[in-house]
Amino acid sequence: MIVWHEIDTVLLDMDGTLLDLNFDNHFWHEFVPLRFAQRHNLTLEQARQQLIPQFRAMEGRLEWYCLDYWSEALQLNIAGLKQELAGLIAVHPHVTEFLDAVRDSGRRLLLVTNAHRDSLKLKMEKTSLHVFFDEIISSHDFGMAKEQPGFWQALQDRHMFEKRRTLLVDDSLAVLRSARNFGIAHLVSICKPDSRVAKKQITEFAGIEDFRALMPNL
Repeated sequence: MIVWHEIDTVLLDMDGTLLDLNFDNHFWHEFVPLRFAQRHNLTLEQARQQLIPQFRAMEGRLEWYCLDYWSEALQLNIAGLKQELAGLIAVHPHVTEFLDAVRDSGRRLLLVTNAHRDSLKLKMEKTSLHVFFDEIISSHDFGMAKEQPGFWQALQDRHMFEKRRTLLVDDSLAVLRSARNFGIAHLVSICKPDSRVAKKQITEFAGIEDFRALMPNL
């Protein structure tokens, strides 16, 4: 699938790509509505009816990923709630094997995530994946989500990569489209970001279920 001699830089997403998206899905779909209901004296169904439109309105924007924004909007300590569920944070199978192989190949390896720095810190503490990366970048550093076209230019300006010789692996089709529009040549989608949800059928980009598919010839 990947012609590795054409690639110098590897950009990897975190949630849903390296880490099981079950943590985030459970957190936002179940745990936050439950705590919001308790905080505001609502039923769980009433809480969901209030939260779903707010969540949808922020999808693809930096605010969707900002723990400070949601803490203020919902009057909840979102970072603290994530700590309560930290036991659910899990690395996808074969991720560390792939990261080891990329490092051993001498290629530059960057983690590029929309996650807020507080969430990023928690997940790195739980997984120790930070030790594999040359750089760890949060979109909050640029004030733009990866879905926004200006993000990729800002990333290139600061971290200097050749987009024709760069691979991006991400579970978000919107992010992959944004990167494609910028000119990143090698794009791979994760078909099963959440271990508890059925595999997605993806035709727009090359898709993998786990990282073993990228390891031949690496």
